[in-house]
Amino acid sequence: MKLAIASTLLTTAAAFAPSSTSKSTSNVALQETKADLGDLAKKLNPIVPFFDPLSLADQEFWGQSNEATIGFLRESEVKHGRIAMFAFVGYIVHANHITWPWPMQMDGTPFPADTASPPEAWDAIPDSAKLQIFAFVGFLEFWREVSCEKHYMRGGKVGEFPAFDAKYIPGGALNLYDPFGFNKNNSEEKKAAGLIKEINNGRAAMLGIFGFLCAQTIPGSVPALSGVVPAYSGEVMAPLSKSILPF
Repeated sequence: MKLAIASTLLTTAAAFAPSSTSKSTSNVALQETKADLGDLAKKLNPIVPFFDPLSLADQEFWGQSNEATIGFLRESEVKHGRIAMFAFVGYIVHANHITWPWPMQMDGTPFPADTASPPEAWDAIPDSAKLQIFAFVGFLEFWREVSCEKHYMRGGKVGEFPAFDAKYIPGGALNLYDPFGFNKNNSEEKKAAGLIKEINNGRAAMLGIFGFLCAQTIPGSVPALSGVVPAYSGEVMAPLSKSILPF
């Protein structure tokens, strides 16, 4: 599902935009440290210890504090894991040629259902639809950055997505994080346990979606998928390479 992959790319770009606040430890409260990451690793997988071969947890990105950098890394992992879960499920849906029953465009053009693989389904949709997806994901990134009470690089909750304010968003204050209100009354302990599960699922999904894509573009790279997914000659990491921004 290249549609979801494109969302991943845009999310990646926004996630790596630094906070504009200056480096200071006085305004950093309740933030995680490298020791906290070690404790988290044990909760995520008691078999695999803390794994940081690039020593990212020791860095100070953009002149920020180490705690702020860890907050950025934690938020990025949760964010990309969520997108990967969408992408993994979306890939399977499109691989089975499942589409919405209504037309894709106002002129009656249907969703592409006869393509050989999910990336080709992305190539088949018009540029206007792709740009709408980019704009929507970009808006979600903007809202996450500016609307939380406390930024994730300054001690805010990792993975939090603020509800839309009815003063600014037509249709009321929809909560994308918990739209049905299932989690609002949960204890902090239960929410923390849920985040552990989400991180593990996100990691598995990131491996899964790139397994699909590698199998399609690098013959023999994923033996278990050989002959299961068709080859793809396009560029999965350049979502507009078939249209307005050829490489």
